Amino acid sequence: MIRLVKEPGFQRWMEQIHFTGGCAAPVYLSGRTTTRDAATGEVLGCYDTSNEPGGRLAVRCRNRRESRCAPCSRLHSGDTFHLVRAGLLGGKGTSSRVADHPRLFVTLTPPSFGAVHRACSGTDRCHPRRNGGRCEHGRSLRCGQAHSADAPAVGQPLCRDCYDYSAHCLWNAHTGELWNRTTITIRRHVATAAGITQTELNRHLRVSFAKVAEYQRRGAIHFHAVIRLDGPNGPNGSPPDWATTELLEDAVRTACGAVTVRMPYVPGLGEHAFRWGEQLDVHPVRSFGDDSPVTDQAVAAYVAKYVSKSVGDCGGTDRRVTSLDDIALLPVAAHLRTLMITCWRLGRLAELNHLRLRAWAHAFGFRGHVLTKSRRYSTTYGALRSARAQHFGFLPPDNGTTATEAAWRYVGSGHTLAEAEIAAGIAADLAELAEIRRDLVRHGGPPYD
Repeated sequence: MIRLVKEPGFQRWMEQIHFTGGCAAPVYLSGRTTTRDAATGEVLGCYDTSNEPGGRLAVRCRNRRESRCAPCSRLHSGDTFHLVRAGLLGGKGTSSRVADHPRLFVTLTPPSFGAVHRACSGTDRCHPRRNGGRCEHGRSLRCGQAHSADAPAVGQPLCRDCYDYSAHCLWNAHTGELWNRTTITIRRHVATAAGITQTELNRHLRVSFAKVAEYQRRGAIHFHAVIRLDGPNGPNGSPPDWATTELLEDAVRTACGAVTVRMPYVPGLGEHAFRWGEQLDVHPVRSFGDDSPVTDQAVAAYVAKYVSKSVGDCGGTDRRVTSLDDIALLPVAAHLRTLMITCWRLGRLAELNHLRLRAWAHAFGFRGHVLTKSRRYSTTYGALRSARAQHFGFLPPDNGTTATEAAWRYVGSGHTLAEAEIAAGIAADLAELAEIRRDLVRHGGPPYD
């Protein structure tokens, strides 16, 4: 720490880390950027890292996982909030008329793979079977305890021998295809309800969505989705009068109950058919200020909260494993360890090579993106990052009159122990300052006093 503070470029390094928000694992680049007039070729500005400490520039790692980098995950959650909110209220290039479109907040859950302990509230109890009962392996199917939400037993099977680990891992691996077929089926049911063909549907309206994936405590994936009906040209146009919230809700419920993804027969595994679980929550999204708890603001905040989560939040690890020995040494519950081992063993089957189960064993077979959206739902992460960079002066305005030439190369990443301590302090200060500003705004004061 003393040696770091005495280095000549320490103050400039501190400025770089401040600009990255105290990133826990910054990426260091070396290079230059030259901005020229597009018409004359005149040099308008030039930046070179040769004068920076160590001849390099620190940039954010932009990792969305809170367990990897808290500062970058907060920024990513904020971007997600604005991305989802823009699709509900407008803004960021999206018309404000989307607030009047039919909108639903949908939660799709996985099926049961075996009885597990669950969290309880009030007088509720976990599996309160009066007559007891035992499974075929001789284990009791009665718990009767009141588990808190963070209790270690929550999500653990009552009998691990009865639990279908293969179906669980294969379910996670097929959720992307199941969601894709669900959106197609929703469009089909909307067209059928309107009495038109699927080909004609795009002439009348479009179905837009944004969804986030979340791990349950048992390690199964479930989705939270915003589904919206737009006009034929996207969010800037209104859907026809017959496209109501009730019609969309009926189409969603019907599609979720009908869609199925079948896996071809595999020796030793048999055939599997994957469907959504019985629990399906569908709520119309109300405007901010209504009495309903499912408002546009609340939905955007809910999705943004979960986009920074990872498999580590259910007790697993967000780092890939390379062997069974790696899995055996992980400090995880026996249930989650068995899920990883099952993925590893299934991954050696040639019929399942396309699922890449070994590469995603740490994620229990799920290999999808945490957040996906239809093309015309709202803005993009790239557009939000570009607007922020221009706001802080990191990028020149894109008005078509300038041309930028850039040449950069990777030269390193991460912190030393002393650098990590200083960066953590910067991140804590910035987080506290942001909270103070939010409090000022809540109480009607200016945000930058």
